[in-house]
Amino acid sequence: MVFKNSLFILFVLSFLFAQTSLYGQEKQTSKPRLVLVINVEQMRSDYLARYADKFQNNGFQRLVSRGAVCSNASMNLHIQKCITGVPTLFTGSYPDRHGIINETWLDRLKEKEVDALADDNYITVGSDSKEGQLSARHLLSPTLGDGLKLSTNGQSKVFAVSLNDYSAVLSAGHAADGAYWLDNQTGNMISSSYYIDQFPGWAFDFNNQHLAESYATRDWSTLIPLSSYSASVEDDSPFEKGYFDKWRTFPYDLKKLISNEGSYRILKTTPYGNRLIKDFAVNLIDHERLGRDENPDLLTINFSSMDYANSIFGPSSVEMEDVYLRLDQDIAGLLDYVDNEVGLANTLVVLTSSCSSSYSADFLQQKYNMPAGHVSPESVVALLKSYLNITYGQGDWVEFVMDQQIYMNRALIEKQKIPLNEFLTKAASFINQFEGVKIALPATGFEQGDYATSLLTTISKSFNAKRSGDILFMLEDGWQPQFKYRKVVYTDNSRIPMIWMGNAIKAGRNREKVDAVDMVPTIFDILGFDIPPHCEGRIIQEIIW
Repeated sequence: MVFKNSLFILFVLSFLFAQTSLYGQEKQTSKPRLVLVINVEQMRSDYLARYADKFQNNGFQRLVSRGAVCSNASMNLHIQKCITGVPTLFTGSYPDRHGIINETWLDRLKEKEVDALADDNYITVGSDSKEGQLSARHLLSPTLGDGLKLSTNGQSKVFAVSLNDYSAVLSAGHAADGAYWLDNQTGNMISSSYYIDQFPGWAFDFNNQHLAESYATRDWSTLIPLSSYSASVEDDSPFEKGYFDKWRTFPYDLKKLISNEGSYRILKTTPYGNRLIKDFAVNLIDHERLGRDENPDLLTINFSSMDYANSIFGPSSVEMEDVYLRLDQDIAGLLDYVDNEVGLANTLVVLTSSCSSSYSADFLQQKYNMPAGHVSPESVVALLKSYLNITYGQGDWVEFVMDQQIYMNRALIEKQKIPLNEFLTKAASFINQFEGVKIALPATGFEQGDYATSLLTTISKSFNAKRSGDILFMLEDGWQPQFKYRKVVYTDNSRIPMIWMGNAIKAGRNREKVDAVDMVPTIFDILGFDIPPHCEGRIIQEIIW
């Protein structure tokens, strides 16, 4: 009798365990009501380990311990910038399809330089400045948010928040309910009439707190004692430019810096810029009621202070470490709020970056004796012009130059009856002779598809026949462009962080190769929607239950 009772108890326990397992599996595969994508611009993937001992438990560490860490993620772009990385990340396609090849490009038909975002057909909403006269009309592919709108018959709510205008617009896409960013002139959060006709009352109330003005009266001091920043170089490093090429040690008088700048742009270089964005995002989640029904909503939060801090102080500076330690607090606060209001069990969180950053050539060369140096694009173009004048006669052969792209005067080439492929091949061969240039290629090869399956796929996927230049070149690893009067925005580091957290996600480390364009199709698969046909990436099956 005792034996039979024992069998019965064992059977009941087994049944209950099976039901619990099934319930757990059902919970893991339940569809999220909110998709939260956190884009930390110019975040190096090694920062997660570098600053780990100083991170608190509920910020980055919560994502690492409870999420799937894709440790082999990259974004391979010819022009590696946030403005090319954001649309790549959020469309699931490269510039050859989405069309945003740089901040500007040459429109050959109109014979003028085109800005990727500027659009006079729309006005600023939220202030009287002109910083909202923007749209996503030059973005040729639909974004993650656009796809959600189509998949739910417009029922999903889609929003983007950022310090930078391009991050907000290009992550929001075409059909978003709102895209908001910081107005440099007023310190207010603003939008464009491309997205909204009337600024919402809750956003007006947020701006009336005058947070930017409040932050501008503070000093930026280190969060912890200066001696504790062991993961960084010395505070007064010779490799740091500092504010106005002058101030580069803590503490920083923000009131003086903003007065010298004449705008709130300096605020974007400090942790307080990220804090403002976090606070605005929390207000948006609350007032727009995100994640409250069965239709999945999307909120993209673009933290951009690191982008600005990188160009002024460098990726190994105390300033950079302090920005990340404070961002860790902001992310912890954001996740706590989402957990209380929506539930992290109902939320899919993705933390990644639209662009990484690299060490300066001077830092690599002088401190670590590595092969590195500078290339002057202005000198390259000047000598190229002389070479073309000697070879083909006097003429304005070069029409437009932007970063590693050179646009030739095709009308003049045709008028002189010079075969285009011959002309461009000679020009590319000339540029290949410069020290620091890895390779220069003529556009005719890309137009014919010659490079699509070779080692030059990185350039090929960034080549758009209607917008890209005639000569495209890459620099050797460690080499960077240097201009006389223009700020350098350049990186050769394609590695990006990517962490997933949610009930559909298997926690752990994924060492498989992951591409930035894999994010969009993976999110659509988790949500149970068809993957949009323009997406180039794959579903990251290894991280999904």
